[in-house]
Amino acid sequence: VLRNLHRVIGVSFGLLCVLQAALNICLVKHKYGVRVSHDRNFQMPDDHYPYFQQGWFHFQKSLYYISSVKNTWHLSREYCLQEGADLAVINSRAEQVGLGGGGRNFKMNLWIGLVEQESERTWRWVDGTPLTESLGEPNNHKGNQEDCAEHLDRDGKKGWNDLVCELRNFYMCEKRIFP
Repeated sequence: VLRNLHRVIGVSFGLLCVLQAALNICLVKHKYGVRVSHDRNFQMPDDHYPYFQQGWFHFQKSLYYISSVKNTWHLSREYCLQEGADLAVINSRAEQVGLGGGGRNFKMNLWIGLVEQESERTWRWVDGTPLTESLGEPNNHKGNQEDCAEHLDRDGKKGWNDLVCELRNFYMCEKRIFP
């Protein structure tokens, strides 16, 4: 009799776990799959849901992540690459404004994917495209080798700034999810 009771308890517990897992999946799909864009036909691919659980957010054709720890530009990029992303490439003033909108006032400075190419003395994004529209510096302040760029959003300053790459800063990763 006691053996049968243990079996019933074990099977019941197993079924309860399966039910909980199914409920969790349904809640995640409902929360993130209903509408994460202004486009009513937009549906996030199922394989991107885990990113939302890790703190990523959607804007236009990409997912973005804002770090909670500071790192050098190179270590920040390494982290983004390990996540299947890269440091953020900001293609336009509209994207710059949009990333800071929607309740996302970062109030911090963040490494972005803009770096000065030593051999060419030109600024390029991590995807290889050249800088065409600057939203602030770069200027190598006081002759410093400021070869990495940050997104400014603090103390009333917004835009970009160039810094020494070895300084520690928060960072923004971008994962393109649509072409």
